[in-house]
Amino acid sequence: MKTNASRKLKTTLKATVIAGLLAGASTAFAQSSVQLYGQVDEWVGSQKFPGNQRSWVVSGGGMSTSYWGMKGAEDLGNGYKSIFTLEGFFLAQNGQYGRFTGDTRFSRNAYVGIEAPWGTLTAGRLTTSLFVSTILFNPFTDSYVFSPMVYHTYLGLGTFPTYNTDQGVTGDSGWSNAVQYQSPNFNGLSASAMYALGNTTENGAKKWSGQVLYFHGPFAATAVYQYVNFNNAPGDLTNPDASGVLGLKSQGVGQLGLTYDLKYVKFFGQYMYTKNDQGALGSWHVNTAQGGVTVPAGPGTVMASYAYSRDGGGLDQTRQTAALGYDYPLSKRTDVYAAYMYDKISSQSSGDTFGVGIRAKF
Repeated sequence: MKTNASRKLKTTLKATVIAGLLAGASTAFAQSSVQLYGQVDEWVGSQKFPGNQRSWVVSGGGMSTSYWGMKGAEDLGNGYKSIFTLEGFFLAQNGQYGRFTGDTRFSRNAYVGIEAPWGTLTAGRLTTSLFVSTILFNPFTDSYVFSPMVYHTYLGLGTFPTYNTDQGVTGDSGWSNAVQYQSPNFNGLSASAMYALGNTTENGAKKWSGQVLYFHGPFAATAVYQYVNFNNAPGDLTNPDASGVLGLKSQGVGQLGLTYDLKYVKFFGQYMYTKNDQGALGSWHVNTAQGGVTVPAGPGTVMASYAYSRDGGGLDQTRQTAALGYDYPLSKRTDVYAAYMYDKISSQSSGDTFGVGIRAKF
């Protein structure tokens, strides 16, 4: 027969074990975390590309492309953390994942890595340093609808067959099969380097970039360079766009940017040089400059930007794009906006875009 003392001892031991397990579980959860986040952006208005007809739209991504993401970190001790991020775009107007038909499910970011005292190392699909500099140093940030600098950088060569241009950066805002190192922050100064493989038997197919960022008080600046070498013969643009461009052997892009915030007005400036090489078919370069401001107005912000690009060779084009907008915060997570953009490519009829939208972050 069990005595009362025996029963009490076993009860005490069981309680101790359970408490220890709970404490251990609590410690484990405290050392790791997972976060779900994203944003939904919809706008209503009208859009006319240079040389094309006007259309009226209910569309997504007026000020920012809609996306959702999940990221996590686990403390490994001694200043080390393992990290991961999965982020995918979607079109809220029809529920389709991706930015366009055929886009991958996690095209924004999909990587795993290590944070350490000496910096951060990640591998997978990564946002390019050129895209980061492009959006941080123009007033309309990452808007693919209203930002003149995004148009001149990412909506051009090999992207939009709806208008005739050989300007712009070939490739995406993210690189697959990539490895990136990011340095710690040294009094506002940081640097990063990225290398991406073509994952083919052609070892010449590669991409690499380097970036320096500096933030100090009201002043910020960036310098970034990216180089893309597709293979020993042109072939990245297998289907020519309206300009007739077919295949690049390589492309190099350098960009400088700066901002200065006086509180009552913030100034933005960018310069970009793009060198395109088609091998035996020749080469051409493009000079691009952007200037803009943001001005607080009531609880919201007025945004204005102008971008100018000029071909040196190629189609011998000029492109001028200007935008004006107002963003009004309804809360910390929700804002409404209205904007107008004018776009003109030489020898083509002008285009413009105007509309109103709402953006909700979670």
